[in-house]
Amino acid sequence: MLPYLNNAPDASVKITKIETVNPNDLMGSLMLIRIHTDAGIVGHGETYYGPGATAALIHDWMSERLLGADAMAVESHWRFFYERFGNFGIGGAEMRAISAVDVALWDILGQVCNQPIYRLLGGPVRDQVPVYNSCGNPNYGRRPGGKPGWPGYGNLGEPGPLNDSYQLFHDPVGLAQELIEEGHSGMKVWCFDQAAHRSGGMRISLEDLNHAIKPLQKIREAVGDKLEIMIDGHGFFMLPAALRIAEALREIQPLWLEDILKMDNLETLADFRKQSRMPISASEMLLHRPHYQRVLETNAADFIMVDPTWAGGISETVRIAHLAQGYNIPTTMHDCTGPLTLFAGIHVNAAVAGCCYQESVRAHIRSFYKELIDELPVIENGHVALPTRPGLGVKLHDEVFSPDKHGYRISKL
Repeated sequence: MLPYLNNAPDASVKITKIETVNPNDLMGSLMLIRIHTDAGIVGHGETYYGPGATAALIHDWMSERLLGADAMAVESHWRFFYERFGNFGIGGAEMRAISAVDVALWDILGQVCNQPIYRLLGGPVRDQVPVYNSCGNPNYGRRPGGKPGWPGYGNLGEPGPLNDSYQLFHDPVGLAQELIEEGHSGMKVWCFDQAAHRSGGMRISLEDLNHAIKPLQKIREAVGDKLEIMIDGHGFFMLPAALRIAEALREIQPLWLEDILKMDNLETLADFRKQSRMPISASEMLLHRPHYQRVLETNAADFIMVDPTWAGGISETVRIAHLAQGYNIPTTMHDCTGPLTLFAGIHVNAAVAGCCYQESVRAHIRSFYKELIDELPVIENGHVALPTRPGLGVKLHDEVFSPDKHGYRISKL
């Protein structure tokens, strides 16, 4: 029998129940999970995109191994599921299901040990984690009727508080100054999406290019180098358009260009990096360590970006970050989805020396996150404080898992 097949008879904390739910009234693509134990400890996790598919994998297949098993055998469960899913190809739903379960199991382990997760990962290498603000809006990723929508097709929003994506095009200097006053050191924008939707990403007109870059020019003129600017292309463009965008952005001196190209050809990405002579970030679109190893081997990126609830949970995210550090490439954490993704990223950032940035979306944190979790992250002067409570340091509200909620499922002994 393989050593990571967990059948230890003396496990002191066993899994008794698994709940999942899709809070589509708040975020249509979000799937939340709670894993209960016979010790009364509950682990919390999440993932994003395909909530029904990931929940089905957890209840219809993964629960067979998890129920009655040792909740603290985190690596054992991770390896078992990864190898079983690998029999028919590790895909999006499978890795997202593994990620959600892994985060919840780490939460349990931290609570059993009465320590924050980052202490179990080797202890803190920094006292606080630098964050940048992704310029969305309170409704970015959220659609009426709970429909999930399509990634990269969020609207610009309307005038009003925290409507950063709208303000970028209507008052970019005011937005930049507001972020600086809050202590942010960086802002991420996706100012080329509308142009991509018009052209299919095969080209970009000079008119569209100038329209997208004009707000960034105003920001640079007004605040100089006080704010780093990151550019997200949402994977919409082909190589000629990407090169044209990169050349136009040279005067802006962005910290990185992220997902200007799709991640389906890393050789093309490496060619783009070489031709553009711009710093490249890649990419939350990648789903596990072998993908990131190819990025590193092909010299395709200057920054590695990982979403811990897409790429295999805390377990795999830590391994990816250590792998990247071996290539002298820093790692950043993605989050434009849900609160537990943010907390998982903070723990990895706290414990791995090669991590350098945590994405945050103030429009989400200050609008609907409070309806999901019992304690918001503390962000001051461009940094987020390390959690002090055991495990993830945050819990999902009990009422979120009411049986009458959309997509609620339960598996139990």
